[in-house]
Amino acid sequence: MSRIGRMPITVPAGVEVTIGENNVVTVKGPKGTLTQALHPEMILEKDGNVIHVKRPSDDKAHCALHGMTRAMLHNMVVGVNETFKKELEINGVGYRAAKEGKNLVMNLGYSHQVIMPEIEGITIDVPAPNKIVISGCDKQKVGQFAAEVREKRPPEPYKGKGIKYVDEVIRRKVGKTGAKK
Repeated sequence: MSRIGRMPITVPAGVEVTIGENNVVTVKGPKGTLTQALHPEMILEKDGNVIHVKRPSDDKAHCALHGMTRAMLHNMVVGVNETFKKELEINGVGYRAAKEGKNLVMNLGYSHQVIMPEIEGITIDVPAPNKIVISGCDKQKVGQFAAEVREKRPPEPYKGKGIKYVDEVIRRKVGKTGAKK
C-alpha cells in the first residue's frame, strides 16, 4: 500500500468537494474553484467530510497512481482554503522587479526589460524591488509560473547573481586565481 495514498483527506468547513462521472473532481472554497479530471480507474469515496482514495488492484500502474491521485486531490482542497505561494529573490547590481498593471516588469541586466503578464489564477506581488511573491490556489500553476520567472535569469555560481527561490541555496564556485609561474 502507498503510505501517502491511504491517508484520508479531511475536507475543512467552507470547502465543497463534488466527485463527478469519470472522477472529474470540483472543489469550491473561499479562495476559488478548481476542477481536475483524475484517473478514472481510481476509486474515490466520500463519507461526510473525509475522502478516501483507493485503488482497484495491486497492479504496478495502479500502485503508481494511488499516491499521486491522493496528493493532487489534497492539494486542491488545501489550495481553495488557503493559497499556495512561492517567494523569489533577485540578486545583482541593477537587477529589480516592479509591477505595472497586471504585468511583472524585470530589469535583469539585459538590453531590454523582461515583461511577464499575470496569468489567470495567479497573483503577482512585488513587496520590494528585489522580491517577488507569486500566489494562487492551484499549486501546479504557482510552481510552473515561479519556475518560468526564475528561468529568465537563473542564479550563476560565481557571484550568485540572478533570480532564486528564497529558500534555495546556491553552491558557490571559486573563480580563476590568475597565472602562476
